[in-house]
Amino acid sequence: MLQNLTTETRNQLTMHLDQMSVIELLTVMNEEDAKVAGAVKEQIPRIAEAVKAITDSLRRGGRLIYMGAGTSGRIGLLDAVECPPTFGTSPDLVVGLIAGGSNAFIKAVEGAEDREELGVADLQSLILRAEDAVVGIAASGRTPYVIGGLEYAKSVGAVTISLSCNIDAEISQKADIAIEIGNGPEVLTGSTRLKAGTSQKLVCNMLSTAAMIGMGKVYGNLMVDVQLSNKKLIERAKRIIMEATSCDMTTAETTLELAGRKPKVAILMILAGCTVEEALEKLERTKGFIAPAVSE
Repeated sequence: MLQNLTTETRNQLTMHLDQMSVIELLTVMNEEDAKVAGAVKEQIPRIAEAVKAITDSLRRGGRLIYMGAGTSGRIGLLDAVECPPTFGTSPDLVVGLIAGGSNAFIKAVEGAEDREELGVADLQSLILRAEDAVVGIAASGRTPYVIGGLEYAKSVGAVTISLSCNIDAEISQKADIAIEIGNGPEVLTGSTRLKAGTSQKLVCNMLSTAAMIGMGKVYGNLMVDVQLSNKKLIERAKRIIMEATSCDMTTAETTLELAGRKPKVAILMILAGCTVEEALEKLERTKGFIAPAVSE
């Protein structure tokens, strides 16, 4: 029952929220938010399992697919749309699905989350395959849209991962790997865009970033596959090349152009003293990882 969920219970520290001063209520919000990272930390072993499974799926040619409703769906979409500029991935490698369709990101679509068949239909529209990994996100852990999606994903052999903010959540029973973040009650009762949403964002950050590191998208702590889609990112790419190779700005600019505006290729050209063609061949052999390509 809904009233039995931790995300729906009342926080004893905020029973008089409406009578607090602004400083008092902001202080208690901040103190409650500070508990989120610790709650996520407790689930790192399960998050690690999920990262390994997602990375394996991507290496097999699969996709990472987030699905959720409301805030949960928006968080998955947010993580998905940030992957192409950050890691140079194809827009269809990491996908975000939200109950009610893309318009629901801006305006709620009432009732969409209550229909399991919509979760199934959205995955079918992507032509879900066994190579894919599906992450169902639901703060309550009981959203029908997500349940339907996870059940369908499992039926086709895809990896299934659940992310909820209640212990012993219903969606946990539908997934191969269950991540349950015990944040405790929200400051504002039932408002899961608060601590629950923050924890979901942290976990999605971990899932995608760690998986992309496992795909060779990072060298040291540098995003070497960043897309040069605006002036800021062009300048960032130059600095990345300089940091990775200790070269000067002129060398970074020149090599970046020779490399077809691909920072990773430019870095390898400088570190290995090779041509564009040789750099591309090395990266092909090392599956995109710079370090082993340099030592070849």
